[in-house]
Amino acid sequence: LGTYLGPVSPPHSGLVSLQVSCLCGSAPCLLCGCCPSAKNSTISRLLFTFFLFLGTLVSIIMIIPGVEKELHKLPGFCEGSGSVLGVQTNVDCSSFLGHKAVYRMGFAMAAFFCLFAVLTVCVRSSKDPRAALHNGFWFLKFLVLVGITVGAFYIPDGTFTSVWFYFGVVGSFLFILIQLVLLIDFAHSWSQRWLRNVDEGNAKGWYAALCTITFIFYATSIAAIVLLYVYYTKPEGCTEGKAFISINLILCLIVSVVSILPKIQEAQPHSGLLQASLITLYTIYVTWAALANVPTQRCNPTLLLRNSTGSATATEPLTTWWDAPSIVGLVIFILCTLFISLRSSDHPQVNKLMLTEESGAGAGAGPGGAAEEGGVRRAYDNEQDGVSYSYTFFHLCLLLAALYIMMTLTNWYRPDESLQVLSSPWTAVWVKICSSWAGLLLYLWTLVAPLLLPDRDFS
Repeated sequence: LGTYLGPVSPPHSGLVSLQVSCLCGSAPCLLCGCCPSAKNSTISRLLFTFFLFLGTLVSIIMIIPGVEKELHKLPGFCEGSGSVLGVQTNVDCSSFLGHKAVYRMGFAMAAFFCLFAVLTVCVRSSKDPRAALHNGFWFLKFLVLVGITVGAFYIPDGTFTSVWFYFGVVGSFLFILIQLVLLIDFAHSWSQRWLRNVDEGNAKGWYAALCTITFIFYATSIAAIVLLYVYYTKPEGCTEGKAFISINLILCLIVSVVSILPKIQEAQPHSGLLQASLITLYTIYVTWAALANVPTQRCNPTLLLRNSTGSATATEPLTTWWDAPSIVGLVIFILCTLFISLRSSDHPQVNKLMLTEESGAGAGAGPGGAAEEGGVRRAYDNEQDGVSYSYTFFHLCLLLAALYIMMTLTNWYRPDESLQVLSSPWTAVWVKICSSWAGLLLYLWTLVAPLLLPDRDFS
């Protein structure tokens, strides 16, 4: 820390200098006390992720009914600020003030990460002057985020919510694809490690664990499919729901069978039902989330409609905007965002796709890597010779994550043309269903690619 502070005489002056330095200095200085031996690259990603989680927490608080009522006090946030096709209307949007607040918070977070994505384009090492903008000045970054958030709440209503909905749809779809890449990579890594343990240790115990986990995943998936047929379809009608469930069920059976074919096993020795069962379970979840957005009350018992009087139509009394698919989606969002921030993949192909290659980073703070002080390893700069991940791509991932959490917290609902009723559009249904198909096709490609492209290394 002495390199950051310089010589100081009075104790109190040194304490103040320390606080200012750690608030405006680099990531290792900020967290060296609580993250010993941590890499600069990891700490910076964690701090940006903390900003994203902080914005998510604020969004959750704003959508709580008690807090939602307090948003009436914001000037011009609701009454008389609507405009439909250029005609001013007197809009009473009291029933979805929390919805509008989450949209503005999502806009603020997206703008914040977009700003840093632009500022850090083509940064190659921490010696680049722009790298300091990414790895330091954390208190100033917090002030920038607060300033953008305050400004977002003064955006005139007009068509902002309607237009920003489509930005959220596109961004959420792209983030779901990133989730799928991470999930498939996690499934393959999980299976490889357990099979490696089979060769090195208690074979019967590890095989039993593999079979148990696989059975639980498939049993849960089957039970979920039965419940989807029971609650989201009817003997007459609900054709779309029946088609979506049936198509995804057939596709899941196909990828499960393909994963254990002899030729696939020969080309991919670690391929098996564990990965297929995890992908199947996630696909069924996405199908459930899609059916929860079907805008037909008869085919969607969890459909929620709120109008300008604040009335609600649902199978249960309205407490918050969250339903069960949204809660599961929030958990998956947190896990995937932490995965992006904390580690690289075990597979070079995934690292190349996600632009994260820890092995390509510089040696660190000196010849010995981590700086040592009194025998204690301290946080250090491991990117002097080259960055260990693409700064711009990382910020774009957080931008997409901000849009995804915005859509998740609002259940993918949007106001109608009169800006007085929130409804669930078919757009949300098709985006989620298409993402489930994309995930299954992507997993199927990881199975057959070694057979179709024998000259390439997929190890």
